Amino acid sequence: MANAPTKPTTQVKESSSASGAFATLTIPICIVAAILIFIFILGHPSHFKGGDPANDPNPGDLFGTVHKGGVIVPIIMSYLLMVIVFSIERFIVIGKASGTGNVDAFVRKIQSFLNAGNIEGANAECDKQKGSVANVIKSGLKKYREMEGDQTMDVDQKALAIQKDIEEATALEMPMLEQNLTIIATLVSIGTLTGLLGTVIGMIGAFATLGASGAPNQSELSTHISEALINTALGIGTSAVSIVMYNVFTSKIDKLTYAIDETGFSIVQTFSASHKNK
Repeated sequence: MANAPTKPTTQVKESSSASGAFATLTIPICIVAAILIFIFILGHPSHFKGGDPANDPNPGDLFGTVHKGGVIVPIIMSYLLMVIVFSIERFIVIGKASGTGNVDAFVRKIQSFLNAGNIEGANAECDKQKGSVANVIKSGLKKYREMEGDQTMDVDQKALAIQKDIEEATALEMPMLEQNLTIIATLVSIGTLTGLLGTVIGMIGAFATLGASGAPNQSELSTHISEALINTALGIGTSAVSIVMYNVFTSKIDKLTYAIDETGFSIVQTFSASHKNK
């Protein structure tokens, strides 16, 4: 039976722990940062008539207008900050996993080394490339060498052992790439729902103003309608950014997975073809 490499296991555990701690710290920090931005930047007196945040915002002042969106605004802003921070973190992690060079070029080089029977050259290329793809391929090449010296199994069993080793190494590397993507995916839904909540609150206020006895207060009515629309826009915008970033990262991960599968298949096929008649 092929054994999972010890070193990648340790690296994955450390990465998982670091990523979990990062998420635990990031979420409350983003919430606090959004509240501070809402109070001290968007709510700065300079954005409102007469320098009083209780008044209407100055004409064309975006910050003051957004501040009038009400208490739901900092919540949605915290979602947007989370998307930005987690996206930056995923870009860094996936970039490191890709290695120092182009993944497609790396795969082609490994395949050319395998076709030439140069396993040492392929190993050297993995050391040069680094990253998750190189780690998995190097694990498969190590197993390749072990199977060449094994006299207890036939060629098909050896090829299966190499394939299993590659699959186990892949299973250890992939979770590191997918961590925190669930948070971005969750923000897709709750961004829209929270924006809708703000819309409903604003419309409730608008209808309450219309239902008041006497002529409705036009300023108060417009404030509530503005609140509803601001929350709608922020919620949809946050969800849109989340969807785009989630799809970008899943696409990058799929590309790495395909590169691993393609190269792993080449390793197994090369072993089978070169040892079939031995």
